[in-house]
Amino acid sequence: MTTLRYAYYPGCVAQGACRELDLATRAIAPRLDIELIELKQAACCGSGTFKENSWLLEDTVNARNIALAEALELPLLTHCSTCQGVIGHVDERLKEFQRDRPDYVNSINQLLEAEGCHPYRGTTEVKHLLWAIIGDVGLEQLRLRVTRPLTNLRCAAFYGCYLLRAQRTLPFDHPTHPSSLENVFDALGATAVEYSGRTQCCGWPISSYATPAAFRMAAQRLQGAIAAGADCIVTPCPLCHLNLDSRQPEIEHLIGEKLNLPILHLPQLIGLALGLAPQLLGLSKHVVSVEPVLAKLA
Repeated sequence: MTTLRYAYYPGCVAQGACRELDLATRAIAPRLDIELIELKQAACCGSGTFKENSWLLEDTVNARNIALAEALELPLLTHCSTCQGVIGHVDERLKEFQRDRPDYVNSINQLLEAEGCHPYRGTTEVKHLLWAIIGDVGLEQLRLRVTRPLTNLRCAAFYGCYLLRAQRTLPFDHPTHPSSLENVFDALGATAVEYSGRTQCCGWPISSYATPAAFRMAAQRLQGAIAAGADCIVTPCPLCHLNLDSRQPEIEHLIGEKLNLPILHLPQLIGLALGLAPQLLGLSKHVVSVEPVLAKLA
């Protein structure tokens, strides 16, 4: 298989509160013939907040992020569904504006060029790791790379909001009836668990100012997955991971119920199936222990 090269955009959370996501992504890359060229000069995408002050701010910051990948003539790869939603939507909008409002794109490029940055050209793609796995690596190739099938492991997908609903078009999925994560689970030998909360919000966006409400939202997602018989939740969004994993003890305190449901990042699950050791995937860094998952695989 030809090596796949990407301009790697780790995002803020994977370099801070969820460092295990970066570890796992880098760990699985060579096993899938992926080369990651990190965009070390990239800026935070803004997580959807920049546009509350200025659409131009969000577009300019993320046009620069995309232009860094364009300068390498590579697609921009992110493993954060929030980053995918924000940067992907900016790219989608600016490509339309190149045709319909070229003056707006020119104004962005003037701002970039004034700071010595590459201009936005609209010549590349913004891809979440999930899309790259499905569209570039391919599910059949993924299946062939599995050395430790995740037999008997029941995985509940949690898509998060931005991956499904931020862009007008999705390359490999449906915004309300997705199946891409479940297809990956199948390729890894795991069993996908169906439950109603998998496409709903985890509550993270309101957690800073309506914490009890955010925790109740997260509790509903966790309880739904547990009721469906899940051994773990797997998410492609580190912000969802933060709310469902790191805040789970606080959620349990609020609802007066023990949950103890492990939450895995997508590349961690893939890494386990590829035979990688748990420490290489940062599985010891979670708040909720993943030992029940490892025990089931053992």
